[in-house]
Amino acid sequence: MSAQAPVKRVTVPQIMQAKGAAPIVALTAYTAPMAMLVDAHAEIILVGDSLGMVVHGMPSTLGVTLDMMILHGQAVMRGSRRAMVVIDMPFGSYEESPEQAFRNAARIIAETGCGAVKLEGGSRMAPTIRFMVDRGIPVMAHVGLTPQATNVMGGFKTQGRDQASWPVHLADAQAVAEAGAFSVVVEGVMEALADRITEAVPIPTIGIGASARCDGQILVLDDMLGLSGRVPRFVRKFGDLGDRADQAIAEYAAAVRDRSFPDDTQVYR
Repeated sequence: MSAQAPVKRVTVPQIMQAKGAAPIVALTAYTAPMAMLVDAHAEIILVGDSLGMVVHGMPSTLGVTLDMMILHGQAVMRGSRRAMVVIDMPFGSYEESPEQAFRNAARIIAETGCGAVKLEGGSRMAPTIRFMVDRGIPVMAHVGLTPQATNVMGGFKTQGRDQASWPVHLADAQAVAEAGAFSVVVEGVMEALADRITEAVPIPTIGIGASARCDGQILVLDDMLGLSGRVPRFVRKFGDLGDRADQAIAEYAAAVRDRSFPDDTQVYR
């Protein structure tokens, strides 16, 4: 009997070749069971720093630590076999210098085995991206609405409403592409601006609150499954697991209180 061939993970060149060819499916995951579910359908699993809010109940992503990202990254790697796993670099782990960014990214990759890291910022982060890529770190960039900079932006505000600001966003996307990023998340920007960015850069754009014409799309898994409560306008709920879970928990509580659980099939005699 021949051994089953190992499943090969999606690679950076495969993601880059998808530009203009086939839509790239990306989703977040933070645990092994969810990664297992997503792995069958997505090319990219992002271990996003959104885990601070989604999993740990933080008010923003700013309190997420490098150790937290590594811990959840290890879980997602265990639960997945095929998708490329990309791990967010948390706030404060890469902004100080290219050397700091490389050191922390190398630790993430060494301790998790993930395929790439993601960091936020456009033109200002281009030198750091180049430094990392030149030293063997695959980087996914992130422009537009950058959640780690919400204190500077004054909150989660759609970018590009004023057409006069478009050249800045276009320059950001072009700068990270020229620096060697293999793809770029375009978040929270006007549709026409997202289209312009997708046309202007040679690397795949992954949209979130952007445009259906981006080269791929990503959502926070818990948002699209209805597990997060109030969600941004750009999220489509593809499931209502929150309501179903609430109903199941209520039924369990009622069964405990009326002593119908456990019954004869759930005890040992």
